[in-house]
Amino acid sequence: MFETITQETVKAAEELLSLSKLKAGDIVVIGCSSSEVTGGRIGTASSPEAAEAIFNALDSVFSPKGIYIAAQCCEHLNRAIITERSAVPNAPIVNVLPQPKAGGSFATAAYRHFKEPVALESIQADAGLDIGGVLIGMHLKSVAVPLKLTVRKIGDAIVIGARTRPKFVGGSRAVYNEALL
Repeated sequence: MFETITQETVKAAEELLSLSKLKAGDIVVIGCSSSEVTGGRIGTASSPEAAEAIFNALDSVFSPKGIYIAAQCCEHLNRAIITERSAVPNAPIVNVLPQPKAGGSFATAAYRHFKEPVALESIQADAGLDIGGVLIGMHLKSVAVPLKLTVRKIGDAIVIGARTRPKFVGGSRAVYNEALL
């Protein structure tokens, strides 16, 4: 089971990487319900093993590219973010240690694996993966663009990708930089 979850996660991350034009130093927010991944209802069947498999798969894709993972906690921690201090060196941190039943198994796995983990109330990420309908939109930059990935599920959880783009300004005579779309 975890081998399949790992393969699906790697494929989804690679697609997100390709479609979102992420580069070194960018941040990708990951919301993940391990309960949904393993066939349960969100918040009811936390699986540290599934979370570990997903974190390791994502890290294997994003880390070599210098892209930071920001793990979204569950609603019990107000969807706080766990990430590397080097991703947000001047951000105001908050004091919380995620746990499987208060923060979620995925955020707990991220906290354990990061070199210097910090918790934040919010972040403005460049792209994201929503694994299991956990609603990552609050942690994306203001213009989010949904991405239709070929990977529709990781385990039993629905997967939705997103990238961001700069806001358009100007009127009918404005010309836009195609590279930023």
